Amino acid sequence: MSHTTNITDTTDTTGTAGTADITSTISTTGFSLKPTLHGEKVTLRPFTEADVPVMAAILDDPEVLRFTGSADDASGPGAADPQATAALHTWYTSRNDQHDRLDLAVVDRTSGRVVGEVVLHEWDPTNRNCRFRTLIGPEGRGRGLGTEATRLIVDHGFEHIGLHRIVLSVFAFNPRARRVYEKVGFVAEGVEREVLRHGDTWVDATAMSVLAHEWQALRRP
Repeated sequence: MSHTTNITDTTDTTGTAGTADITSTISTTGFSLKPTLHGEKVTLRPFTEADVPVMAAILDDPEVLRFTGSADDASGPGAADPQATAALHTWYTSRNDQHDRLDLAVVDRTSGRVVGEVVLHEWDPTNRNCRFRTLIGPEGRGRGLGTEATRLIVDHGFEHIGLHRIVLSVFAFNPRARRVYEKVGFVAEGVEREVLRHGDTWVDATAMSVLAHEWQALRRP
């Protein structure tokens, strides 16, 4: 896994720690810093305002809508109305101000274009856990970009933020994504039964996770 990490946002968010647990303080700082992560195929970087229309198009892609469980949601992020457009703009232009999550754009190094996103969110500071999610648009599929992007942000979560556990859920109708997560190092924990109403059927999801010590073992040559 050849990559480097450049910290591009060095805003001081530590303030006065008081009696706060030092691990919590370190992790908060880790989420506040918005890095640029370089791989062989992709660069992960903070979002800019120019990325908003690109992400709007990606979020409207039928496959993205299906695999994120939004295909049957008429009010999803791609809904064509002024309020939805404004909400999307507010969302992506505020990602760099969040101190308890990390949202990064996935940039194809060959084309220089944004092709998706990776996110660490729902942070549990006491147990040093968080959730991971990603989506890749049509221009970024089938070339290993999603796999490398996942490795980069998971590595950052463990090595620079100090997380202990990263979890995700993947729908049963998305075996390709599950294979990517397994390839990276995520382990299936169990089935979340009928969590999504998709058309006339109910769809299961698989809960997966990877732990810090497992990641360290995977990183060894």
